[in-house]
Amino acid sequence: MLLYIDPGTGSMLFTILIGVIGASIYSLRMLFIKLRQKLSGGKIEINDKKIPLVIFSDNKRYWNVFDPICQELDNKGVDVLYLTMSEDDPAFNCSYSHVRAEYLGSENKAFARLNFLNATILLSTTPGLDVYQWKRSKNVDYYIHIPHASNDITLYRMFGIDYYDAILLSGDYQIEDIRALEKMRNLPQKELLKVGIPYMDKAALRLENKKLPENKTKTILLAPTWGPAAIFGTWGGKIIDELLKTDYHIIIRPHPQSFDSEKELLDGLMKAFPNSERIEWNRDSDNFDVLCRSDILISDFSGVIFDFSLVHNKPVIYTNPRFDISVYDAWWLQKPLWTVSALKKLGHELNDENINKLTDIIEECIENSQYLKQIEEVKKETWAYQNEGAKRVADYLISKYEALTAKKEEK
Repeated sequence: MLLYIDPGTGSMLFTILIGVIGASIYSLRMLFIKLRQKLSGGKIEINDKKIPLVIFSDNKRYWNVFDPICQELDNKGVDVLYLTMSEDDPAFNCSYSHVRAEYLGSENKAFARLNFLNATILLSTTPGLDVYQWKRSKNVDYYIHIPHASNDITLYRMFGIDYYDAILLSGDYQIEDIRALEKMRNLPQKELLKVGIPYMDKAALRLENKKLPENKTKTILLAPTWGPAAIFGTWGGKIIDELLKTDYHIIIRPHPQSFDSEKELLDGLMKAFPNSERIEWNRDSDNFDVLCRSDILISDFSGVIFDFSLVHNKPVIYTNPRFDISVYDAWWLQKPLWTVSALKKLGHELNDENINKLTDIIEECIENSQYLKQIEEVKKETWAYQNEGAKRVADYLISKYEALTAKKEEK
């Protein structure tokens, strides 16, 4: 009888194998260097110099999070090593003098290198540090996490941010939730700092300087996330059929992951509803232009809801996030999600009972001025220090680096 290994176990064994190989190569390299050093009478220095500040991005779509921070650090003359898992990351095209981008390689290769990184500070949006294949390097002094969306910090997979040293946040509700999790799990308190949302600050500034057309065609933006509980997973092409009953121009912008994880579904929808005068499929790496062009957004539990509503001051139509929270940190707290309460202020819920009345819902959302007032309320809850985010992050990184190096010198 042949030995069967299920895909999950196989993936885990492969990850372990890659980690063992990476560790072996690194250990042999260090042994070789030390041997050379000993044979030369100690005159050869080990060339693994500590990097002051590293930014790690697991996908090019997070460049918008790091760009304003890199710009601020560059203005202050601070050198940054930007490590990315995307060969075509926009970071490679940035003109910042003090930011050097480097491609890490594919997932296992990238994490094998990160696990032996030698740096004072590492800043990242990636959860799962010291949980899966990404392990804390004994040569990295301080790990800092910054979210890539302005919503619940507990919507990461369980333990996703437990082993960071610090988290940079934008709202008091996020701080309260992290402290509650730390207490429940008997974890040491992390450094929590409210800094704002640098990428939203930059988007708001871009909007101020952008000339919008005066008599443009009214436009609906359909931008769902991916998965069985998302809009396409729930309704498929039915929602596009309903949108075609309106007089609006329709932009459809699926989540990038949909084209990989739901390829068959997306291919079928794009074939059934091809580009035309009424419908436009959008895959721009930067969503700023389509958000500017749109009068209303329809989405589910995607973070783009907050980008659209809070930056562009426009209402949204959202679906009830009916996903299973049992795999997320939020499950531990057994309390309503802040995101759900915020959505009720930002627009109108779309469900099985009212999807046939989508045209009426769209008109009501656009005409109801009450949403503008409620959008301001949500901003106060989740967007602290507007227009100051990048400066606050940069100042914190500089002061933390100085404190860590001073502490080492004392020792």
